[in-house]
Amino acid sequence: MSVQLIKELRERTGAGMMDCKKALAECENNLEKAAEYLQKKSLASAAKKSARVAAEGAVGSYIHMGGKIGVLVEVNCETDFVAKNDDFQAFVKDVSMHVAAMSPQYVRPDEMPEAELAKQRGIFKAQVIEQGKPEHIADKIVDGKMKKWLSEICLLEQSFVKDPDKTVGQLQSELVGKIGEKIEVRRFVRFALGEGLEKRQDDFAAEVASMQ
Repeated sequence: MSVQLIKELRERTGAGMMDCKKALAECENNLEKAAEYLQKKSLASAAKKSARVAAEGAVGSYIHMGGKIGVLVEVNCETDFVAKNDDFQAFVKDVSMHVAAMSPQYVRPDEMPEAELAKQRGIFKAQVIEQGKPEHIADKIVDGKMKKWLSEICLLEQSFVKDPDKTVGQLQSELVGKIGEKIEVRRFVRFALGEGLEKRQDDFAAEVASMQ
């Protein structure tokens, strides 16, 4: 087995040397298959760690466009040691920047109110029926629309702004596999300068007019 091949796989996946060696052995020195093998292993490892408590971590920030957009993000991990890890800190920074750029509304789909999900599903269903689609395939089309909609508004479902081939959730899972601890984006807040002011002024004007 080539040492260069092990090095290349390690640089590509961030996995440990022994894991890379094992992956290449399992995949008959096929680099592509070995990388896929390690990715699957990483995702499985992340799933096992999902039940752990992650109460440490960091709050990251990102300011964009000369102070016109600001983001705060809380990312949790299990130990203070990992919270200071360079890869963890880079992940926090990347997520903060992503939130500034892509403006998600929720971290994950299970945070969304059932009423909001039902309302959007109803809107999509009405659109599909209006297009004349048969009732028996309408639900499948609506399911597809819902999946796409969730991928646009939920942080972990969004394509990562710096690497659109991965979602933010996949990026998080890869880091879990690499570091060996549960890592979780807990919450975020995004500020845009002046956001909502015009609407509030219009509402106030309407209220004043109604009193006259």
